[in-house]
Amino acid sequence: MKQMIVSGVLALAVVMPGLMAQPKVKFQGEGEALQAMFNAQTADARIAACENVLTKFPATEFKAIALYFEASSYEQKGDYDHTVVFGERTLEADPKYYQAMLMLALNIAQHTKEFDLDKADKLAQISKYAHGALDLLKDAPKPNPSITDDQWTEAKKEFAAQAHAALGMAAAVDKKYDVAESEFKTSLAATDKPEPSTLVRLGKVYSDETKYDDAIAQYEKVMAIPDVNPTIRQIAQAERVRAIQKKNAANPSNAAPKPDAPKPDTPQQ
Repeated sequence: MKQMIVSGVLALAVVMPGLMAQPKVKFQGEGEALQAMFNAQTADARIAACENVLTKFPATEFKAIALYFEASSYEQKGDYDHTVVFGERTLEADPKYYQAMLMLALNIAQHTKEFDLDKADKLAQISKYAHGALDLLKDAPKPNPSITDDQWTEAKKEFAAQAHAALGMAAAVDKKYDVAESEFKTSLAATDKPEPSTLVRLGKVYSDETKYDDAIAQYEKVMAIPDVNPTIRQIAQAERVRAIQKKNAANPSNAAPKPDAPKPDTPQQ
């Protein structure tokens, strides 16, 4: 399931780096190269434009932004390895770039499985990046003066929701279902527009906790969202069926209706 994407005015928050001072254009031709990067219409075009900025202007103050844009473009392409590489390079350029921390936390969480040999290392990374972003967001100033205070408050809620979603995924992989449930609930409560994939993940945790009725209700909530992604809807439908099957297996008496009790013989006249 795709990670949460900040859209509309909230997208302005990812244009400027972490908590560093606002960058400035310093070199001839740099402005045009940056404009091409910002205006690129496809992931591949954006990657090429980012590389052009980084190659031609290695001392640019926009280095962290270019690296973050490149990481985001690889994420769009579904290239996990390059997403992580450029996300980490973003943090090397700006250690307080909390958007990159969130990207890394979510992507690593989505690619961590129960029996991975490096599971412990991945879980530690998720925790480091998610908690690091949450700490920075507490006092993060508006990255763009055109964003209103209310919009920035809402944006920070969206970012916090992503961090808690990543922590929930990590806890679920580690079978710490009580922690996962708490983190997913915190993520969903942080925003007025709950992420459907997080709703599904909370349903899966309920199912793993044998809270089958809660799981079924959660999946039905996702299925009732009018514009939900068709893939997420299908996953919710399949998981709902699975939760019902598990509930019936745990309570065989509920799986089928009891036969009618035999009627007493009618005495003959």
